[in-house]
Amino acid sequence: MLENLLIGLQEVLSPYNLLMILAGVSLGIVIGVLPGLQAASGLAILLPLTFYMDPIPAFLMMVSLYMAAEYGGSITSIALGIPGTPPAIPTCWDGFPLTQKGLAKKALGVSIIASSTGGMIGAIILAVAVVPLATVALRFGPTEYFAVAVFGLSLVANLAGKSVIKALISVTIGLLIVVIWVDVFTGYPRFTFGVAELLEGIPFVPALIGLFAVSKVFHYIEEERTGIQKFPEMGGSQFPSLKEFKSLIVSIIRGSGIGTLIGIIPGAGATIASLIAYGEEKRASKHPEKFGTGVLEGISAPESANNGAVGGALVPLIALGIPGSGSTAIMIGGLMIQGLKPGPLLIAEQPVFVYSILVGLFVAAFFQFFIGTLGIRLWLRVIRVRASILMPFVLGICIVGAYGLGNSMFDVGLILVFGILGYLMEKFEFPLAPVILAIVLGGIAEDNFRRALAISGGSYAIFFTHPISLVLIIIAIVSFVIPFIRMRRRKGASL
Repeated sequence: MLENLLIGLQEVLSPYNLLMILAGVSLGIVIGVLPGLQAASGLAILLPLTFYMDPIPAFLMMVSLYMAAEYGGSITSIALGIPGTPPAIPTCWDGFPLTQKGLAKKALGVSIIASSTGGMIGAIILAVAVVPLATVALRFGPTEYFAVAVFGLSLVANLAGKSVIKALISVTIGLLIVVIWVDVFTGYPRFTFGVAELLEGIPFVPALIGLFAVSKVFHYIEEERTGIQKFPEMGGSQFPSLKEFKSLIVSIIRGSGIGTLIGIIPGAGATIASLIAYGEEKRASKHPEKFGTGVLEGISAPESANNGAVGGALVPLIALGIPGSGSTAIMIGGLMIQGLKPGPLLIAEQPVFVYSILVGLFVAAFFQFFIGTLGIRLWLRVIRVRASILMPFVLGICIVGAYGLGNSMFDVGLILVFGILGYLMEKFEFPLAPVILAIVLGGIAEDNFRRALAISGGSYAIFFTHPISLVLIIIAIVSFVIPFIRMRRRKGASL
């Protein structure tokens, strides 16, 4: 393996390949910043350009774009409270409050450090354990997917904010949104009310843009009209102090590990990874009540996770030929265009190609760090633009992004509806995080629950006889209960 890694390093360090990595990182950051675009969108745009390229530079550009787009979403999350990509949703929960406190520099600095470190750790894990980890991914069936979804949903107790009741209501709203579509088992439309566009369900990205971006536009407009000063002066260092960095090391390593492991599971992806990493970081924290008010761990955990998930998602792609995410599904198409067949034989037949990609992912993380660091001052200038000038531009990007998803004005209408919903929920202090958690995981939980029961002939014992699902369900119960125990202890101590 060492010999292949050295050959891969030699390939990657050629000027042309380094230029392709630089181009992929730069384009990826831009795509991540724009609400409505995702890594998959960027890869789809890039795919035709790779037709006339050699396989190694083509895929170096693609994996670099994939990683950088996951980081780019954190920039608008921190600067404006608007997640540029779905995996950056948890980042805005603590990143934006830090901006409101005048600590945007430090928040952006933590984001680029955590993202780049997560990408490096994911690349190292990918290089060392690509084949063994792929065999673990093969063990995941309906029971295991259901258990992962339940574990994710159990984090609602950690994301409750001030009121657990309101958090549960928010989860219920998200689950009600998920049930709108055609039942895959019976073919019967559910709650579509005869609207043809709802037969495939509520698209996730328009819901995300509406809840977090359009609703934020409404808030900015309201605050501009009422004369509220939004941000204090931006001072301080753009990187955490040595003491702060030491306190973040465990958070970054834990987030990177969670991200890589979740990324390995086909279909899970960076969004679930970042949500779980945030919830676990809050659960493990000695001061969980501070999360959501502006703590650095609330940035480092999800950002290291969503970049770690990139390396994880490449495991089933390379070793099994199975897409670990929507982005890697597009990359499989790119492999086939190049005449390469993903799967177990790829490593044996094309070791130079495979190890060049593994080394390139690591190098891309370095490029991402330097470009992201240089860009911090530019992002801070965006914060200083008046809302009356900036918000119409943001709303325009949201509308174009929503329309571009399916070339449908129906999606544009959806972002406005969800924007009003998000605005009202925040106005009445209902947390938005549980809604997104339910939208992401609700469908996965329902589909795999029913598949598992179909396999077992209706026996619920199947969820407890599979070791992986049993362990995850036990962890989910513990994760759900612990925050309530902590709340009760605090109430008892305050009496």
